[in-house]
Amino acid sequence: MPLADVNGTKLNYRLDGPGQGTVVMFSNSLASTLSMWDLQIPPLVEAGYRVLRYDSRGHGQSEVPEGPYSIEMLTADALGLMDALGLEKVHFCGLSMGGMVGQMLGARHGDRLISLTLSSTSAHMPPREIWDERIKTVRENGMDAVVDATIDRWFTKAGQERLVAEVEKIRHLILHTQADGFCAACAAIQNMDQRDSIRSISTVTLVLVGEHDPGTPVSAAEFIHQQISSSELKVFSDAAHFVNVEQSRVFNEALLKFIEKHGE
Repeated sequence: MPLADVNGTKLNYRLDGPGQGTVVMFSNSLASTLSMWDLQIPPLVEAGYRVLRYDSRGHGQSEVPEGPYSIEMLTADALGLMDALGLEKVHFCGLSMGGMVGQMLGARHGDRLISLTLSSTSAHMPPREIWDERIKTVRENGMDAVVDATIDRWFTKAGQERLVAEVEKIRHLILHTQADGFCAACAAIQNMDQRDSIRSISTVTLVLVGEHDPGTPVSAAEFIHQQISSSELKVFSDAAHFVNVEQSRVFNEALLKFIEKHGE
């Protein structure tokens, strides 16, 4: 896959679908890669969209510059990738950390967005001590030490039993995330507070959340929805954090319906 020079860092990205299609841009979570969106690609391409995915800095095949990172930095990366590819506007969809990037894009660069989808995310992620502990654990013991707990936060027990192959694929992504990239991105999440700034988002926004998400719960999605006057909220039953995988069919239906309704 190609690499783009963005903000002094090489970002790995992938484009799928017709060259003239309206672009839907996906941003990945902490401890994953662009392949977390594999189940979203076929229906979007079939509907005629051009799909852009990328590995956030510190993740996947992108470079791992020295941290700590910030949400401002990650947002500049997303915007820089759009500029490098000559994309004036996109439908943007981010999950978890990617949704935090989406919030800042919406607040600061809404003119570059056709629509905004914020999935399984939050405007603020206290307490700080949780992130200090995760960083310390990974620094000392590697990603093996956090993978089981991460899977349990990302998928319900029923989902883990039903989607064995898909969950194993996500487990592989977590285990192969470089510790330096993970810790640097943890700092970005730890230091983020967008509770006030998201009030300025005027882009049409879809807020998605799993009913059983323990990390970015329904209450966090409800808060975002309340702050963004142009937003709508959808809660997925029988899902935790990775709703795009655990409930891929209804996730894809909701996303497609939304972007088709708000296309230019």
